[in-house]
Amino acid sequence: MASNPPSECCFTGFQHEGTPTGEIKKIDHIDTYFASPKDGKPDQAIIIVSDIFGIYPNSQLIADNFAANGWLTVIPDMFQGIPITDDEYNSGVDIMARLSSHRPKADGIVEKVIKHLRETLGIKKIGGVGYCYGGKYVVRFLKDGNLDAGYIAHPAHIMDEELAAITGPLSIAAAETDSKFPAPLRQKSESILVKTGVPYQIYLFGGVRHGFAARGDLGVPNIRFAKEQAFSQAVAWFGHYL
Repeated sequence: MASNPPSECCFTGFQHEGTPTGEIKKIDHIDTYFASPKDGKPDQAIIIVSDIFGIYPNSQLIADNFAANGWLTVIPDMFQGIPITDDEYNSGVDIMARLSSHRPKADGIVEKVIKHLRETLGIKKIGGVGYCYGGKYVVRFLKDGNLDAGYIAHPAHIMDEELAAITGPLSIAAAETDSKFPAPLRQKSESILVKTGVPYQIYLFGGVRHGFAARGDLGVPNIRFAKEQAFSQAVAWFGHYL
């Protein structure tokens, strides 16, 4: 496995301050957050596949920031209004069984959103952003005709064969302390990416933990800096490859 399955660290974090400025619309009955740029790139868009918290203020604010950089950015509701909660995790529910049973729906959601962007909105190039759980689906869809470029931060539950199958450029933001993506799996992922022959990068951020790029404590200067740098990493990547 290129990254480990979700566990306790995936259910913790801090809600960030700010008021989202986008709006919720429907894509084929899927609630989707839309963040629209004022002066954007008319033929480019970004899909954010969120962590297990789904559409919530942190992911919405990140989408707003991508829109401020010129990209129409959308966040589909991967959990259909019922995200996995820390209470559910702590109750002893088999989270992996639930995620596995949800995968066909999750794949279908991403497929429908990509189709809507390309066929209805006329988008030519699409970037995929995935945090934690969402990283798996960016990797799964980083193939010709789906996503054109990918960025994932502190990814979870990506299988070796999924990573080996990508055909587009991939950027990874990794945390120094991360049981989902520890040093041995980072190194393993690098060896897999080398064999794909596609452009890739792996940035390692010291002094931070799993979740730092989406739900870290921004009151801690080092975490805030790492979060902002990880976002800049994504902006630079899409600026070059979209």
